[in-house]
Amino acid sequence: MNGILPLWKEQGMTSHDCVFKLRKILKTKRVGHTGTLDPEVTGVLPICIGQATRIAEYLTDAGKTYEAVISIGVSTTTEDAQGETVERDTSFKTLTRQDVLQALLSLTGEIEQTPPMYSAVKVNGKKLYEYARKGQTVERPTRKVSIYSLDLLEGVQKFEGEEITFRVRIACSKGTYIRTLAVQIGEKLGFPAHMAFLTRVTSGTFSKDDCVTLEQVEKLVSEGKIDEVIRPVEYALSTYPFIEIDESNEKQILNGQVLPAHAFLKKSDKIIFSKEGKVLAVYVQHPTKEGLMKPEKMFPQV
Repeated sequence: MNGILPLWKEQGMTSHDCVFKLRKILKTKRVGHTGTLDPEVTGVLPICIGQATRIAEYLTDAGKTYEAVISIGVSTTTEDAQGETVERDTSFKTLTRQDVLQALLSLTGEIEQTPPMYSAVKVNGKKLYEYARKGQTVERPTRKVSIYSLDLLEGVQKFEGEEITFRVRIACSKGTYIRTLAVQIGEKLGFPAHMAFLTRVTSGTFSKDDCVTLEQVEKLVSEGKIDEVIRPVEYALSTYPFIEIDESNEKQILNGQVLPAHAFLKKSDKIIFSKEGKVLAVYVQHPTKEGLMKPEKMFPQV
């Protein structure tokens, strides 16, 4: 079995839990997920099976889209609804639609984020949440991430109350912490804030509409129909240029030789060599030899 299973991760499970269950259901060990989702978060979690595990890192690195509920008025230790309250502003608040839109616009583009203490980022060999659980705080590295779009999903013109909530849709790069983004939105509006709810609606080329639940996977396996939902490796790589091999380069590519760089590598960081539509190799610019390209992944034909 080779390909990508677009799984809808349900609330209360870790990404590893999903992999563990799928290994049993599919009766194969070569199963890997493509980007951790917290247990409380639902959403699109592409699962790589068999040879497709070779491209798991590409799917992990691909852009994601989330829908979140931002809560204004309370901040928490974990920056989401599961944490203990750190600060509560009990004042009656009034925010106009323009106030919120301006805050979202100011956080669109390349921004800096400091990972939350309750995260898996490692500092001095330990994950931050290990320090946090002991009540320790350590200096955390600031990182740059890209927010491609940040849209308000509410139609109202005014938000009022002691605690204000509104929904947003975020398209962003790898490494973005939506919990931290919620806090940053609150800072722009002048109030403590946290992420009250989160779901991932796209991951790379996969969307919510593509997905099946673990229960549905079990049913499809029992009916012998699991192949109907497993997508080929080619689907996941469809955002890159595909080049069909020919007699002039087939032997070199199958042997993984270094070759003169293809013109497409000026516009894309990867190109896909294929035969009859099936991926054979992923080539990238050679890291040290200008004008040449080298294979990054090979896919033996079986």
